[in-house]
Amino acid sequence: MSSLVRRGLREVKLVISDAHEGLKAAIRRVMGASWQRCRVHWMRNALSYVPKGQQSMVSAALRQAFIQPDRVSASQTLRHVADQLRGKWPKLGAFIDDSETDVLAHMDFPAQHRTKIHSTNPLERLNKEVKRRADVVGIFPNEGSIIRLIGAVLLEANDEWQTQNRYMQIEGMVELMAPAIDADTPRISTVAA
Repeated sequence: MSSLVRRGLREVKLVISDAHEGLKAAIRRVMGASWQRCRVHWMRNALSYVPKGQQSMVSAALRQAFIQPDRVSASQTLRHVADQLRGKWPKLGAFIDDSETDVLAHMDFPAQHRTKIHSTNPLERLNKEVKRRADVVGIFPNEGSIIRLIGAVLLEANDEWQTQNRYMQIEGMVELMAPAIDADTPRISTVAA
């Protein structure tokens, strides 16, 4: 992370990852950003405390917190579900108590972005596409050919995010960055990479 900051990464608001303690500490110390525990991984971890036959019911109950309109409602719902399940699965209740803040961090951001920032799924999907395209080639003649292929896949994904289904709406980004913008701060512009 320090190398990203040295290379110019600034104003990071949120980092989404699994619950690796060293990574969480680096995010706080180096980036000064909020941390969102990947909701998909969180759900898998939560369901590991429940027998297979009960997992769909518990999953449905937990998902109720994620459809709430704001952080306060989501937090109240998650605590209520934890209290309901604690008698039968105390370890699940403790897990929810310990991880509530981490899994609901995305609720502090504009509503229109929440579906994009609650998990690492978009990145995992991109990695899977890179792997799929590289597997088709099989053996690369040199390092440059790998870089060209992966670069093309990444440019294609970037173009799709920029045009077809705009990954993050500009209006929401302006809303998110508004407190940082004042007379002495340069305006944020959109640049296609």
